[in-house]
Amino acid sequence: MTIYNLGSINIDRVYALPHLPQPGETLASLSHSVGLGGKGANQSAAAARFGAEVRHLGAVGSDGGAIVDRMRGLGINVTGIRVVEAAHTGHAIINVDASGENSIVLDGGTNMMQSAEAIATALADATAADTLLLQNETDCQVDAARIGHEKGMRVVYSAAPFDAAAVEAVLPYVSMLVLNQVEAAQLAEATGLPIERVDVDSVVVTRGGDGAEWLMRGRDPMTAAAYTVPVVDTTGAGDCFIGTLAAALDAGLSEDLALRAALAAGALQVTRRGTADVMPDRAEVETFLNRPA
Repeated sequence: MTIYNLGSINIDRVYALPHLPQPGETLASLSHSVGLGGKGANQSAAAARFGAEVRHLGAVGSDGGAIVDRMRGLGINVTGIRVVEAAHTGHAIINVDASGENSIVLDGGTNMMQSAEAIATALADATAADTLLLQNETDCQVDAARIGHEKGMRVVYSAAPFDAAAVEAVLPYVSMLVLNQVEAAQLAEATGLPIERVDVDSVVVTRGGDGAEWLMRGRDPMTAAAYTVPVVDTTGAGDCFIGTLAAALDAGLSEDLALRAALAAGALQVTRRGTADVMPDRAEVETFLNRPA
């Protein structure tokens, strides 16, 4: 089984700051690093580190060679990544304060230059045993979701960054919708429906320190508590959760175990600085879950 991911690829520039900037304030950074990021690349990295076969679909500019090499080094199949000449790879400016909270500015670059034709070609061999991941940092999500739905794939969609129109366009083709509690409230406001009545078979809502809730059509909700860990950097924790959840389900874990694995991976992620480059692997997740109480 394979996880296909139509997802953003960013060059992340991360600045450690004493606090997040106020309007008009200039701050000197405590440190600066450059790495691989983007919700799509993060989720692919998390899934691959958990042991899934991952094929990433996306686009970079002529400046993206090193980033693609890094994805390959993480075990991600990159044959579905196009190079768009005379364009720049997406990038993010990530400010992280002393408590681990962050503020992020995105430039979409080639993430918003996807090819519906290339996506269809990349998904030609996909089957109902496979999974398709999607987020809101690229275009052509609807094209990909429709193909995945027609093939009977598990279509997992994280509605971030939140855009009500984009979400409503994709929802008819989605098997599993993943949101944080803020996005869930935004979707409820946009649709006029409580989140449990959204027309999707499976909805997972992450609630930060309160864990996560999984709503499944025709079944009682399933909840799992968060794990308490020292927080260093929250950047990419949600993507780590989603990529791990998809990989755990792809590996045949039960829903309960998959949810706990995803929460454990997210907990490990916030104890580290960085995003895709520092996602935990399956052995680390299992060691964390099996640690003494």
